[in-house]
Amino acid sequence: MNDAEFKRFTDAAAHCEMSNAAFLAYSVDKAARDLTRTAAEIATEREVIAELFAARRHLGRMHGLFNQVARALNSGADAPHLDASAEAVRSAARRMEDAADALLAHRDGGAPA
Repeated sequence: MNDAEFKRFTDAAAHCEMSNAAFLAYSVDKAARDLTRTAAEIATEREVIAELFAARRHLGRMHGLFNQVARALNSGADAPHLDASAEAVRSAARRMEDAADALLAHRDGGAPA
């Protein structure tokens, strides 16, 4: 822990009117109770970017699957859940764009545009 991190830690403990040891114990227990959130909170920018690229690859695969659906529809097949599937993909793409925008804003020190 560098000096700035230690100061932030001790300032936070003082703000909560706790000793450093009590604050540390409380923080560790809280982090251990929700590991999914903890992992998200401490993820590095590199890990977040890697996840965005993975999501992009998955969306690319969905694009290929939708091409197959279009081919099947052109051949007279039925796709009763196509609208719901297309909306799910649009929603995923919007969320991915929002995540990328938020990451860029965070990296640049500002709020998302």
